Amino acid sequence: MEKMLNIKINNIPCSVPYGTKIIDAARMVGIEIPTLCYLKEMNEIGACRFCVVEVVGARSLVAACVFPIERDGTEIFTNSEKVRKSRRTTLELILSTHERKCLTCVRSGNCELQRLCKEYNVVEDDKYDGSKPVYELDYSAAHMVRDNNKCILCRRCVAACDNQGISVIGANARGIDTHIASPFELPLGSTSCISCGQCIVNCPVGAIYEKDDTEKVFSAISDPTKHVVVQAAPAVRATLGECFDMPIGTDVTGKMFAALRRLGFDKVFDTNFAADLTIMEEATELLDRVKNGGVLPMITSCSPGWIKYCEHYYPTELDHLSSCKSPMQMQGAIIKSYYAEKNGIDPKDIVSVAIMPCTAKKFECGRADEAGAGYPDIDYVLTTRELGRMIDAAGIKFAYLPDEDCDAPLGQGTGAAVIFGATGGVMEAALRTAAEVITGKSLDNPEFHDVRGMEGVKEAKYDLDGTEIKVAIASGTKNAKVLMDKVKDGTADYTFIEIMGCPGGCINGGGQPVQPASVRNTVDLKALRAKALYENDANRPQRKSHENEDVKTVYAEYLGEPNSHKAHELLHTSYVARPMFDR
Repeated sequence: MEKMLNIKINNIPCSVPYGTKIIDAARMVGIEIPTLCYLKEMNEIGACRFCVVEVVGARSLVAACVFPIERDGTEIFTNSEKVRKSRRTTLELILSTHERKCLTCVRSGNCELQRLCKEYNVVEDDKYDGSKPVYELDYSAAHMVRDNNKCILCRRCVAACDNQGISVIGANARGIDTHIASPFELPLGSTSCISCGQCIVNCPVGAIYEKDDTEKVFSAISDPTKHVVVQAAPAVRATLGECFDMPIGTDVTGKMFAALRRLGFDKVFDTNFAADLTIMEEATELLDRVKNGGVLPMITSCSPGWIKYCEHYYPTELDHLSSCKSPMQMQGAIIKSYYAEKNGIDPKDIVSVAIMPCTAKKFECGRADEAGAGYPDIDYVLTTRELGRMIDAAGIKFAYLPDEDCDAPLGQGTGAAVIFGATGGVMEAALRTAAEVITGKSLDNPEFHDVRGMEGVKEAKYDLDGTEIKVAIASGTKNAKVLMDKVKDGTADYTFIEIMGCPGGCINGGGQPVQPASVRNTVDLKALRAKALYENDANRPQRKSHENEDVKTVYAEYLGEPNSHKAHELLHTSYVARPMFDR
């Protein structure tokens, strides 16, 4: 039986299990202890010393995020004058080496350091000014910029990178020269960074941010010689509302399309169309491998962070990857071929923009073999955050917009496409189609609950009229390693594997709205965002990719059939082995 301790927090009595951390105990009585370095179950190191509290009888203030309660009758004070003075001093010391250019910082207004300085009434931001290291900005990666002049050494980015099993950044040097960088001071772009952006969404300040392409897109929209087309990924509709203070998990599909139209895009499409197209290509490829002795298990190729991880860390297993492009790239290829021809537009005059939950998409659009129509499938990738900033800059009142639909013919998507944004969603979409193709029977209930959920690794087995399909799902590249080690040593007896680069899938991508630690530590972001997608799926009239009438039309009028020669030219790609470090 769990041992319970009777304690007091700010003179409020409560009972907690033995060993409970003070930060969790305080939450039980409605008190949120402020933090900077702490991320629950990811970065519990007590490094910043901002969460210090008084424990009666202790010789000094203790860090609430790591201090366990082990004594009955413990008395804790979280907001005494001594505590407040210590926290204010910590902020002043952090500011002594922090580049204080808040007005031009991308995180202004959504910066945890800025908010705490306001709450603790820090009025002297130069109180401890002295020696201050100056760092060159690292622009070497395709997707992001590192600015160590704004870094507060909380190490949350390091923990996020370690949590992905990548670990290409860490604390270099010592003392005042301590800074976050890659081994041997290599530029980030020369390492095996997979561009997932988990470091960005976990950074409390503006020390890491995506490369911003919003001005390039605004310029393209203003150019009368360009036909500017935009597509939006499934997961974006479940998160964009957070940029405008809407509740987490709000589905803003209609408002998103309305906002894109008001920004001035010539056509507003939905990546859901290409997600359904991907299932048609991918399911056909899988069935061909099963029937004709192809390389199994086949592994999904929708997540560019995962693809880059495989190229770096498992280059001998690239034959297991589906040759299908991601939905974003397929949509771009169809826009610059089928759509261009149908509308008499020269593809060189089309600017194809993608709104994505993922910073690795910025890397993906520049990959080789991603120009199906002879021009890059995608010209610019904007993250959910970048779109939020564009909407604000244009004076669009997002929350008050009417719900609008996207444009035809590349806008129709099924429920199977919507769930691509959550871990297990691609697998479930594929199973819905594969089950009907293999059995020749219509599914009464298209939901495959065994592949849903936020577990890092999931397995399931299905008997489809005598054809056994064993599948596995992993999200986050540390979990991908569990499955890939089995693939490499020949013990993976799966038919099909889905891997997403980010924990939880695209809903938790590196391009999604940044939520502070106070939210990340207490709210299940992934579950709430995924719930919006599954509800969207459940409310759609068509829930299987092969039911998409627009996809059927494109095959009938242009591609012929799934995996045809033309489909391979436009919708399939190739992979390369990449070194771990490139000096």
